[in-house]
Amino acid sequence: MRSLVKARVIAADSMGVRSFSVVVEACGYKIGIDLGASLAPRRYGLPPHEVELERLERVLTEVRREILDSNIVIITHYHYDHYVRGEPDLYKGKILLIKHPRENINPSQRGRSARFLKAVEGKPESVEYADSRVFKLNNGLTIEFSEPVWHGEPGTKVGRVLMVRVLCEGESIIYTSDVQGPADPEAVEVLARWSNPRPEVLFLGGPPTYFAGFKVPVEAVEEGLRGMEEVIRRVRPKTLVYDHHLLRDINYADKLEKHYSLAAGVGVRLLTAAEFMGRPIEQLEARRRELWGERGGGQDVEIEDNPLGGWD
Repeated sequence: MRSLVKARVIAADSMGVRSFSVVVEACGYKIGIDLGASLAPRRYGLPPHEVELERLERVLTEVRREILDSNIVIITHYHYDHYVRGEPDLYKGKILLIKHPRENINPSQRGRSARFLKAVEGKPESVEYADSRVFKLNNGLTIEFSEPVWHGEPGTKVGRVLMVRVLCEGESIIYTSDVQGPADPEAVEVLARWSNPRPEVLFLGGPPTYFAGFKVPVEAVEEGLRGMEEVIRRVRPKTLVYDHHLLRDINYADKLEKHYSLAAGVGVRLLTAAEFMGRPIEQLEARRRELWGERGGGQDVEIEDNPLGGWD
């Protein structure tokens, strides 16, 4: 049977940039979710390689085109790889469904959201704060948002994000943004509630295993990996696309042996975004030392409000 709800990944970490940009087509609408991209300002003590800069430029061109072509644009939080700043005309005439700019938000993102909303003022068709809300549009389209859940482990200073479910005529697609596993048990429970109808695709931000014990507690990463297991077991999407922070680890697949086995046993296709799109996996950030031809390198440094994106 032909699916009524379709999704494409525009950019992701497995495709060479920091991003988890998705476009969903459902009930005659085109919905752009977290359309943006950035690069790590430092990785292994090294700046972005020319190959990464060229990829980012190409990706942002595509991201801009997808925003312009979307009826609805969703922003689940205000990290720079999830929206485009400094180009407010991109959002002209759009229905913007966004994370609340002042509630359940950390100071950094509160400032970013204020600047973004000031820049786009008067340009979108409408701006709606989406936290915990359900939007029913024409032609049977429903877009449901979770309450704000943690960007990783509960209490993290990085703040909170929204998860999204798109429904059309009994079919659904779920997008989970930067839940990092999820490492937040409340996020797992929301996804379990969203398991009916069985999702066609669930886009899941994996845990930052590359930062375990450095910027993120080992226990939080382990909780995120357990959260992925719970999602596979309890939500059982037809396809689970995992990506984003997890794909910054060159050895990500080694962390998922249990997940692949579990998914196969319950009939879930487990794929990176690149594989989902039929493309080769290109972990450019994780390969930055190789790109520069260096064996060494210092610790990763994340710079808040760096033009390339920082921790985002």
